[in-house]
Amino acid sequence: MKELKHLNKYFKKYWFKLLLGILITIIARIFSLIMPSYVNKSIQAVEEYMADVITLSDAKGLLLQYILIIIGAAILSGLFTFLMRQTIINVSRYIEYDLKNEVFDHYQLLSLNFYKSNRIGDLMNRISEDVSQVRMYGGPAIMYGIQTLTLFVCLVPLMFIKAPTLATYTLLPLPILSILIYKISKIIHKRSTKVQEYLSTLSTFTQESFSGISVIKAYSIEPRVNEEMRNLAIEGKDTSMSLAKVNAWFFPLMILLIGISNIFVIYIGGRQYINGEIETVGIIAEFILYVNMLTWPVAVVGWLTSIVQRAEASQKRINEFLQEEPAIKNIVAEHKSIHGDIEFKNVTFTYEDTEITALNNVSFKVKAGETVAILGKTGSGKSTILDLVARLYDVSSGEVLVDGVPVQQLNLDSLRKAIGAVPQDAFLFSDTIENNIRFGNENATHEDIVEVAKKAVVHKNIQGFAKKYDTILGERGITLSGGQKQRVSIARALLKDPKIYLFDDCLSAVDTETEEEILNNLKKVSESKTTLIVSHRVSSAKNADKIIVLDQGKIIQEGTHEELNNQEGYYKDLYINQLSGKES
Repeated sequence: MKELKHLNKYFKKYWFKLLLGILITIIARIFSLIMPSYVNKSIQAVEEYMADVITLSDAKGLLLQYILIIIGAAILSGLFTFLMRQTIINVSRYIEYDLKNEVFDHYQLLSLNFYKSNRIGDLMNRISEDVSQVRMYGGPAIMYGIQTLTLFVCLVPLMFIKAPTLATYTLLPLPILSILIYKISKIIHKRSTKVQEYLSTLSTFTQESFSGISVIKAYSIEPRVNEEMRNLAIEGKDTSMSLAKVNAWFFPLMILLIGISNIFVIYIGGRQYINGEIETVGIIAEFILYVNMLTWPVAVVGWLTSIVQRAEASQKRINEFLQEEPAIKNIVAEHKSIHGDIEFKNVTFTYEDTEITALNNVSFKVKAGETVAILGKTGSGKSTILDLVARLYDVSSGEVLVDGVPVQQLNLDSLRKAIGAVPQDAFLFSDTIENNIRFGNENATHEDIVEVAKKAVVHKNIQGFAKKYDTILGERGITLSGGQKQRVSIARALLKDPKIYLFDDCLSAVDTETEEEILNNLKKVSESKTTLIVSHRVSSAKNADKIIVLDQGKIIQEGTHEELNNQEGYYKDLYINQLSGKES
């Protein structure tokens, strides 16, 4: 159970409720133990009446008294059982809440490389299914475990005090049960791990299928996807059945062993009563009740073992990610205002997952308030520059400085709050258009949102929808066209009103006329802002204060539109090609 030690901090956090719940559990079990002894006394009262030891009136009085005690004990036991669930089970829900938040918070700290090497379905399964399995350990397992322990601690000594020989025979099957549980639990642990791994695979497959449904339909590959799903379902059935077959041994074995105990009670108890070794037949009835009271606790031992094994397997999977160290760490606590000066000093960057060197000894400066356009072929390292400014990655060598300070020495929250980023692949949430734009500034009014939507030239499109700004977008903004998604994303960045704008080819899906209008609006908005524009179009770059041209991770040209257009090279060729294409 070493993996489950991670939960100890939560047990400490809720120690009072847990302790109270344990105390209530013990009290509930003690009240439940009252009934068998009073059943015995009731039988004794009947025997004494039959033997003319007491009168009928006395017998009735005793029986009424014992029945009231049994009913009262049952009511109190039920009440405390209710309170037990209200404490311990509630604690398990608190632990589930805290653990999910811990996992999610840690997910957000991890770098982009982590998400490149792990599938979304697996991430989702660990924060949902695995955490749910762990919750069962933090609540039901503790509750039923204490119940079982209390009954054994109280019942076994009591049984030996009342009838040692009968108790010995009655409890004889239990050690055999313990050995069987130990053997089966080891198999359960292995198979539980396989089940959880399968669920992650299934979550990944279904998530990717739903996200890529348009591709699946466009290529008419539904039969192939269905076949893959069928194979996954068969694998899941086989994996779950292998676990179910092992679990299926528990209850039959336990019922068999409890049945054997009952036979021992009747046979051995009957012989002892006939031989005069026990005084009353009531003791046999009492022991039968004791054995049946032990039925559920003994049966639950197997269930608890299964729960703990599943929780151990799930917590191990959770710990794998919780132990993953974030590549980007916020080592500076002090917040600092950002002005917008940016400098790259001999920056080289290689992606860990592909080992591709995206930038090779790149150096340039951007003054606060300047607009710099970055052009180049696909894969030349343009987007990487923006990622390094936002510190989504750390450089392999060299330095990226903002306001003269290396980005590693700036508070990460301060840096990113000063940046308004618009990625090429605009991501929109499954929410209203207004809330998607408000993501840039949660305190913005509706009028503020309309204003930035107009600057992003998307207001008219939004007005064309039946519910206008209250239109609910599909997952990843599938309701909108590519150009509309990009413009909503631009509006979101404008609403944030940051010190630094990072535009990553965010007008690629927009027609030239709309692009020109947006660029004019952006020029007005970003007059006092530092702006980096990555683009494949000269039209997006020509009005910039400086243009940088990249090729295979190196700067091959740098200057203004006029300067670069007057010298032979990539920029002039690109300008001529795009100009002739526009004219034609």
